[in-house]
Amino acid sequence: MYFCRLIPERMNLVIDVGNTLVKFGVFDAGKLIFKFASRKEDFIDSLSKISTSYPSIKNTLVSSVGNLTEEQSNFLKVKCPFYNLDRNTKLPFNNKYATPNTLGVDRIALISAASKQFPNKNVLVIDAGTAITYDFINSSNEYLGGAISLGITMRYKALHNYTARLPLLEMKSSELLIGDTTESSLHSGVFNGVINEIDGFIEAYKKKFDDLTVILTGGDAHFLRDSIKNDIFANQNFLLEGLNYILEFNTP
Repeated sequence: MYFCRLIPERMNLVIDVGNTLVKFGVFDAGKLIFKFASRKEDFIDSLSKISTSYPSIKNTLVSSVGNLTEEQSNFLKVKCPFYNLDRNTKLPFNNKYATPNTLGVDRIALISAASKQFPNKNVLVIDAGTAITYDFINSSNEYLGGAISLGITMRYKALHNYTARLPLLEMKSSELLIGDTTESSLHSGVFNGVINEIDGFIEAYKKKFDDLTVILTGGDAHFLRDSIKNDIFANQNFLLEGLNYILEFNTP
């Protein structure tokens, strides 16, 4: 992990706690100047180094899908008094989701980024990670909802776990339409299935909403972006940027 000392400014720290990894982002005047991902068990050590390297951090927001331990939570409270992203957090968009209390904090962050960076536009955010999520915000700044689908790794695991003889493979792009072995058939099915799903969703949204902007993000975005036929903006930092915007929206 590399850290650098900067001239003191008012900075924000956002922390995205996943099931296995924790992602940290340091922002200065709205610009991401440092990001780092660590294993959850290394949380205290990582946070300690970041707070030492960036002593001008004034506000912190935590988004948690996976829970921190009591020791980690107590350390965070002492080191960086923080806001927690939850159902009571003020959001920069009008949430029309029918069950807002069930809406994942990661999806909230992504829509917040879309609201900030593409105001008055129809935006579809596709997050390709453990799951593939589709989230839509319209030109009136209203979040309408979206869809949740299986991620790439999950598809490979499902094919292996729920069949008797199919092997568990590592993800691989495939230009083959017709696989001529079991392995090439699996790669073709998973990869082309995901690509066609994404392009299909985009085309369906385009028919319903004018001037659609499409954002592709998430851990598998780099794996998919060059094969998607529709025009997209790829942004690996979209979730962190959304968390920072929520933090700015809730602090003076």
